Amino acid sequence: MSVFAGELEQLTERLADWLEGPCWAPSRSSVVFSDIPGNRVLEYLPQTGEVRVVENECEFTNGRTLDLDGSLVECSHGRRAVQRRRGDEVTVLVDHWGEHRLNSPNDVVVDSRGVIWFTDPAYGIEQEVEGHPGVREYGDRWVLRHDPATGAIDVAVTDVLAPNGLAFSPDEQLLYVADSSGAQNPSGSGHIRVYDVLEGRLCKNGRLFARIEDGVPDGIRVDAAGRLFSSAADGVHVYDPDGNHLEFLPVAEVVSNLCFVPVDEPGHLYLTGATRLYRVGLAT
Repeated sequence: MSVFAGELEQLTERLADWLEGPCWAPSRSSVVFSDIPGNRVLEYLPQTGEVRVVENECEFTNGRTLDLDGSLVECSHGRRAVQRRRGDEVTVLVDHWGEHRLNSPNDVVVDSRGVIWFTDPAYGIEQEVEGHPGVREYGDRWVLRHDPATGAIDVAVTDVLAPNGLAFSPDEQLLYVADSSGAQNPSGSGHIRVYDVLEGRLCKNGRLFARIEDGVPDGIRVDAAGRLFSSAADGVHVYDPDGNHLEFLPVAEVVSNLCFVPVDEPGHLYLTGATRLYRVGLAT
């Protein structure tokens, strides 16, 4: 049985050169997403089909997720920071590891204790259209975790060349990390790695979970059944918890990221293509 219900819908015409970071925001009843080169935050209202500008000159936000309180936690290339968006107010949560500025946080998840996990590749300081030129102050590209309750920031994963999307298994015993290094480097990777999470903080036993053959994995999501949905150059690929390929949804342009939206149970999967927003119904 397919995980998808119905046909893929194109919701918008061309909006930008590179869309990213879709996230359902219950307080706004909208899908909030980013136009990175256009330096805008946008939102799509499923009830009306309207696209509205949330913020211009937003400092090149990328991935986002919901915090436990319903606010949005976002990655800002321009601020080299992870920030919180509550209504129209934006507050920086973390922008340094020790004495070093972060590179350009890319994507983010929040665990059940409120700890923020995020990837920190360098696209925002190495690609002028995605941020501001800069240097890797700590000299690498990592996955880090930030506990807002204590202010601590710790290194979680160091063996991914260009960490991008990330997601937990439903029980938070596994952390999946997409490596998009092959997008710029022919000798780079285009796979998803998985780690055992011990004591809610230690990532051990890193191993290959799946490999994207067309393009690289960017944003990833995991559903309640433990199935992983990955973006790719040719569409969306779905894997079971053991890494077996279950299904493929073709899309007419590169898919950058995706999110689940619980409107009209059992809901929809929304996709940011490079230039347009799409959605498809979910069967379960």
